[in-house]
Amino acid sequence: MSGIVCAIRGGPSSQSTIEKAIELALEYSLPIYFVYVVNLDFMAHSSSSRVHMISQELEHLGEFILLNAKSKAEKMGVAAEGIIRHGEVGNEIIEVSREYDANFVILGQPRRKGEEDFFSDKRLKVFASNIEEKTNAKAVLTEVNQNNEA
Repeated sequence: MSGIVCAIRGGPSSQSTIEKAIELALEYSLPIYFVYVVNLDFMAHSSSSRVHMISQELEHLGEFILLNAKSKAEKMGVAAEGIIRHGEVGNEIIEVSREYDANFVILGQPRRKGEEDFFSDKRLKVFASNIEEKTNAKAVLTEVNQNNEA
């Protein structure tokens, strides 16, 4: 297999990432694998029933986000699939990229106004280099309109 892995988390700020994936898919005649990662590490000290319930809710949200991205790609004539993973975001993106022998991995950097995201500019560039070292894919960073909310 080959294709484009596009990591998304939803919201208006994901649109430029989805659009870049579609653009490359059309240019190179490749399918897109949209990836949504559920990571609840921040809830490590919560009750397991609460974590399980929130995990299920985030998974349902992810399914909706992926369905919308997939629909947008298919309307443009691009084959697309949605993939939900659980775990550390960076590791899961790399793992999916390996599994699907990705040609490209599309990453955006959504931020809320005045807040630092998990992936700062520097960390995102390091992560992109890490993707290229650990996979056969080229990492593509998309610019996200900072006025959009994630």
